[in-house]
Amino acid sequence: MSLPPPPPPPSPPPPGSPAPPPFSGAPDPAGAAVCYKHGNRPAYRRCTRCERLACNDCLVPGSVGSLCPDCVRSTRAPAPERLRRWNATRGGTAATFALIAANVGVAVYTLSSPLVARGVHRGEYELAVNRYFVDAGEWYRIFTSGFTHFGLFHLVMNMVSLYFLGRFVEPAIGQVRFLALYLASMLAGTAGALMLQPGFGITAGASGAVFGLMGAAAVGMRQRGISLMQSGIGTTLLLNLLITFTISGISIGGHLGGLAGGVICGSVMLAPRQRRIPTWAVWLVPLAVAAVSVVLCFVVSHDVLNTFRR
Repeated sequence: MSLPPPPPPPSPPPPGSPAPPPFSGAPDPAGAAVCYKHGNRPAYRRCTRCERLACNDCLVPGSVGSLCPDCVRSTRAPAPERLRRWNATRGGTAATFALIAANVGVAVYTLSSPLVARGVHRGEYELAVNRYFVDAGEWYRIFTSGFTHFGLFHLVMNMVSLYFLGRFVEPAIGQVRFLALYLASMLAGTAGALMLQPGFGITAGASGAVFGLMGAAAVGMRQRGISLMQSGIGTTLLLNLLITFTISGISIGGHLGGLAGGVICGSVMLAPRQRRIPTWAVWLVPLAVAAVSVVLCFVVSHDVLNTFRR
């Protein structure tokens, strides 16, 4: 059965003529139906849900028929549900991408600031940490140093590691627990860096948190009887430890501190279900690691500076 072709669109108005008023979708005086949003565009189809006439630019294909923009908005899921779906399509790595975005955002700020000395930007100097700054009351550096990097290469290396480790660890424990593991490892890395920091050099970078993720992943796999060497985690960890001890300029304390914090947290947060770890312990352990790390930062900074003052 053939249908007659649709009526031709109305001819455009002559230059200088006033635009037609907005229309609700009913036929205009000339008999042509127009879009309910664009009163000067012809409409040949209706929304499947509300049956309003709409032009081809407005109609959105749906599971059945087409929907107008208003119906599309009304059928959208709430923001938390959209976030859950977005996270599910990416293997459960929303927190990983958020952390990468935070590190990149800080890098944009630091790298766009002027140089102060020996390739160090002012922004890096303002956010990095050492014992003097902490003892002087600039405690925020304990946190900001974990998101600060010395140069683009430093940032890229840590973010690549964070991306691959996050894709492996975050789906196993969820977004919020992954953030708790990351922050606890980051603070443990800061504490280790201050404990072994030579002189009054400044330290920064997400490598402490990255080592924490590696340690947590290794512990979680070991508890399940998975060979670390066959999985690749063991080889990656050993290679990074070799680089830590053989290349100058790398914070040995930051890497070892982050690794220790990640191992402690991972032994509980990534434990097999048969161990039946209580929920309160899963949250208490990273909180305790973070709290002890912060206390160590203040204690080490105060004691070392008092030694120098004597």
